[in-house]
Amino acid sequence: MPLQVDWTGVFPAVPTQFHGDFSLNIPTTQEHIEALIGEGVHGLIMLGTIGENCSLSLDEKVRVLEAAVEVTDGRVPVLNGVAEFTTQNACDTAQAAEAAGVNGLMVMPGMVYNSDGRETVHHFRSVAASTGLPIMCYNNPPVYRVDITPEMFKEMEDVENIVCIKEASGDVRRVTDLFNALGDRYLVFAGLDDVALESFVLGCSGWISGLVDAFPRENRLLWDAFMAGDHARALEIYRWYMPMLHFDSHPKLVQYIKLTCATLGYGTETVRAPRLPLVGEERERVLSIVHRCVETRPQ
Repeated sequence: MPLQVDWTGVFPAVPTQFHGDFSLNIPTTQEHIEALIGEGVHGLIMLGTIGENCSLSLDEKVRVLEAAVEVTDGRVPVLNGVAEFTTQNACDTAQAAEAAGVNGLMVMPGMVYNSDGRETVHHFRSVAASTGLPIMCYNNPPVYRVDITPEMFKEMEDVENIVCIKEASGDVRRVTDLFNALGDRYLVFAGLDDVALESFVLGCSGWISGLVDAFPRENRLLWDAFMAGDHARALEIYRWYMPMLHFDSHPKLVQYIKLTCATLGYGTETVRAPRLPLVGEERERVLSIVHRCVETRPQ
């Protein structure tokens, strides 16, 4: 019997804020979290891709997580992204996150090395065995080059604390394949912004979103409209939102989303190298999309 969790709704993948010298800016990170909760998000993902997980040391990750747990104060669930190069490091990070007080984990396959099916299942089983926390498995084969297939999730049905799938392949057919193969064994969350509404229609019970960091009110409007059965209104908001939702599937999604957040008054666009802030035509193109959407944002 899998662990029971109440994860549903919109969960922002929260950016990690830095000072000008690239040290952690905990107060601004907490201010952003408070603003997101104030606009009605249903949960938080700390230290995912947008949180620049792989750019932080383990000690820094723990500091961010403790700060998130502190400011959230039990109001919404806090999940920690686990993105490590080795399975042992993933287990160590999972245990450190549990000690920091988070409510769950969003676990990615091992980074850099493209594991095969047997190795991928072993990785997730090992991380699950290292912690009592419930786990969301993050499937994003276009980026991480590892596809966690429905057959692999079938193999892991006996792992009680693997409870949820973040589906970010970009192919919405996979959502139906998951439900056909697995029934209701796992929660399934939309994991890519620009196929979110399609994923809701197919049965996803939540959304891990990037652009919600800049537009939490509009994200909530879209979610609430769909959940209320007002699909025409949901589609209207989705079409308005789409030019920015495409940012989430770009290789520079962190820079795009941080710049968008800073433009809307949430934090700064500072990122850690090898990422660099946007410049020139690329920066102007992103800002023109954001400004156009701000001017026409739904009421």
